[in-house]
Amino acid sequence: MKIAITGGIGSGKSYVCKLLGEFGIDVYDCDASAKRLMRYDEQLKSDLRALVGDSVYDEQGVLNKPVLAQFLLASIKNRQSVNDVVHPAVARDFEQSGYSWLESAILFDSHFVDRTHFDYIVCVSAPEKLRLERIMRRDGINVDKAQQWIDNQMSQDRVEELSDYVIINDGKKNLKEQIIILLKNIKWKQF
Repeated sequence: MKIAITGGIGSGKSYVCKLLGEFGIDVYDCDASAKRLMRYDEQLKSDLRALVGDSVYDEQGVLNKPVLAQFLLASIKNRQSVNDVVHPAVARDFEQSGYSWLESAILFDSHFVDRTHFDYIVCVSAPEKLRLERIMRRDGINVDKAQQWIDNQMSQDRVEELSDYVIINDGKKNLKEQIIILLKNIKWKQF
C-alpha cells in the first residue's frame, strides 16, 4: 500500500508526518529527497544547469537556492520545466526506497501523482491566514512573498477535491484523533 500526504505550503504536512512517526510510520520526504538529489545526482545537476543556467550551482557545486527560486517564480512554464526534471528523479528514488508513505506539497501540481501509483491521497488543510503566518515565521519572509508562494501552488480547495481524505490542521481540531481515524479507515497494519 502506498499513501501520499499532500497540501499547500504552510498547511502543516511535516508536522502531520512527525505525528505519523509516533505511530511507527516513516514518511519519505520529497522536499528533502529532491534537495539531496539536486546536491549529489550528477545527471540531475547537469539537467538543472542546462535548464536554469550555470549560476544555479556555485564553483563548489552547491545549489544556489535564490537563483533557483527566482527561476521558479518567474513563470508557470519555468516551474513545470524544473518539475519535469526533478520529479522523475524523486519518483524513481521513492520507488526504490522501500517507503510506503510519501510527503509532497505539489503532488498534483507537478504531476508526481501520475508517475507513481498511490492507494490513498491525504490532504493536510489549514486556513490561509494561518498558512501565511507559518510560512513567514518559518522562512523569515514578508506576507507578500508568502502569498506569492501560496498563489503559485494549486488551490487548497482543488487539492482537497482530488484527495481521498482531508486532515484539518487549524490548531483547533485534534490531529492525532484525525490520524487514528485515517489509519483505521485505510486499515493500516495494527489499526
